[in-house]
Amino acid sequence: MNYRSSRRISTQAVWVYITFAVILQEIATSPANRSPALLPHHFTKRSFFDIQCKGVYDKSIFAKLDSICEDCYNLFREPQLHNLCRSECFSTKYFVGCVESLLLNEEMPKYRKMIEYLSK
Repeated sequence: MNYRSSRRISTQAVWVYITFAVILQEIATSPANRSPALLPHHFTKRSFFDIQCKGVYDKSIFAKLDSICEDCYNLFREPQLHNLCRSECFSTKYFVGCVESLLLNEEMPKYRKMIEYLSK
């Protein structure tokens, strides 16, 4: 075996190892291998009660209202804004401010009914 063929085998081996490492990393970080608690927008009854909602737990309504707070956070990038928006079951001035900031004022009556449903 001469120097060139030895070098070619070494280069090929490095590429095989790199490819293998990338494949393993993709498998390890795929959504299927993450725990459910780490997935975004995992709405549980616990988070529902944590923000002082005492009404009927409806995952779709909760997700809709939470998405407003999430969009508001993404707009302003203020660390506490998402929690302030959700506090007291979406019934604070922060939630109203987020709705206004996202130019969703005409939807506010619908959101108030949703909040009422979750709150009582």
